[in-house]
Formats: sequence, C-alpha cells, structure tokens
Amino acid sequence: MASILFVEDDPSARAALELALTRLGHRVTARATGEDGLDALRARRPEIAVLDVMLPGIDGIEVCRRVRRDDTLPVILLTARGDDLDVVLGLEAGADDYVIKPVEPRVLDARIRAVLRRAEQSHTDRSAYGDLVVDRSALKVTKAGRDVRLTPTELRLLLELTRRPGQAMTRQHLLAAVWEHTYPGDSRLVDACVQRVRAKIEDEPADPRLIQTVRGFGYRFTAP
Repeated sequence: MASILFVEDDPSARAALELALTRLGHRVTARATGEDGLDALRARRPEIAVLDVMLPGIDGIEVCRRVRRDDTLPVILLTARGDDLDVVLGLEAGADDYVIKPVEPRVLDARIRAVLRRAEQSHTDRSAYGDLVVDRSALKVTKAGRDVRLTPTELRLLLELTRRPGQAMTRQHLLAAVWEHTYPGDSRLVDACVQRVRAKIEDEPADPRLIQTVRGFGYRFTAP
C-alpha cells in the first residue's frame, strides 16, 4: 500500500482511477491541476506521484521538472498513445516511468509497485571508482565527498551497472532489471535515465568515462 499523489484533469478518469487504486490498497490524493498537485505535494509528501502529461496550466512534464529540482520522489507519467515527444520530454525531465493511456488500473498498480520496489532495493557493500563512491548498504552515492542526488530509478540503474564493472549490458537486460519491463520499445527509458545519471556522476557528461555506450548493444560501467 502506497500514498499516491494522482493528478488528472479529466473528472471521470480521475474518479475512476482514484477509486480503483484505493480498492487496490493505496492511499490516493487526487488533484485536477499541476498547481494543485504541487500544493498537495508541499503539504504532505507522498511516496509516489502519478501525473497526466496534458494538464491545464502547468502540465505534467513541468510538474515533474519542478519536483526534480529538490526531490527524488518517484514519478510516473500518463501519456496519450503515440505522443512520443511527450514521453521523451518527460523522461528528460526526470520521470521514472510512463504509462500509455487509457490504462487498466491493475497495469498502473503494477508499475507503481515496481517503481517503489526500486526505492526499497538494498545491497551490502561499498565500492569506490575514483572519486565516485557507491554505498550499497546505505543506498548512497557520493562524488568528491559530496552527496549525489539520484532518484530511486537512477540509483537502481547505477547499482545494476556497477554490479559487474567492465561487463557490457544490453538495454533489454537493464530494462528488465531496473524497470521490470519486457517490451523492447521501452528501451528509451534506459537511454534517458543513463543521460540523467551521466549528468550527475561524470566529470564531462558529453564525454563519459564511467558509463560508456556500447554501440548497437547497450552500456558498460568502466571503473577508472
């Protein structure tokens, strides 16, 4: 059971999903606009936010972007079928996952639980890669002694990549291990998340030394 901030401007869709998620055991705070969603988040931080992309005023992507300025709260975006640009912009804004509308409540529930499992994942060792330190037991990452703020999904990706330094991992493997997805078309989740992690841990994100691209295959974490 999770506390969910659900922002959807369509009254019937909002009421239906709020009722369905509540029946599935979640505690749902539903709002109709991005502004109201941000106010609700400031009043009481939920465990996860589910945001419709097409909101009046501040849209879901901008809400996600504002959340990411100072919070690692997990975010799932709801996007209309075929709106690939919205998906790309949402992932670049820091969304952990996206779901195509219309969505079955149990599908959304499964995605919510999968995202939250990433936040709870723990390991039992600490590794240093140059000035980057990954503490698996504390689920903490530092660079040059400073905390690196990673979302649960970004952290899970980094943990998976550093589990076997030097080994190339396919996008499909990372998609299954981190997002628990099996549909190959969702590989853009991996690419967008890698870009966000690079921006936080690489000295020069445009010329990455730690997370290297294996062209036509996937990614490899290379220890200095």
